[in-house]
Amino acid sequence: MMSATDLESYLHEKIPLTQAMGVQVAECDDTRLVLTAPLAPNRNHLQTAFGGSLQTLAILSGYSLLWRLLDNPDAHIVIRESTIHYERPVKGELRAVCSAPSSPEFTRFQGDFARKGKARITLEAVIEEDGEVAVRFRGVFVALR
Repeated sequence: MMSATDLESYLHEKIPLTQAMGVQVAECDDTRLVLTAPLAPNRNHLQTAFGGSLQTLAILSGYSLLWRLLDNPDAHIVIRESTIHYERPVKGELRAVCSAPSSPEFTRFQGDFARKGKARITLEAVIEEDGEVAVRFRGVFVALR
């Protein structure tokens, strides 16, 4: 499986916006993935995190976790739909945490992808600041071959 360094390089190469945002892979394993980005290139006129940057980082956390877990270079992962709830402003570093889906859910996803060449799964992520949830995200991701 991809290391945090390899995943970060992949993101910067394939999705140039991640470089502009300053996205870094802070943590990645089989249970969760954490992406961070500095406030400066992602701030709004109020000097808090821009909502679009928060949503982008949340989407990227789900995309990255799924890419790493699926571990299939022939897969194309896209976001199909999403909802986001902004609970409080983010005034410092952006930190998105996406937890892995349950084992049965991911096994079903892998099976569908192997049989049909297409599968969908719902992932949830949060943007945290100072140990509190600032943003809640839920997205449906599709893997295609």
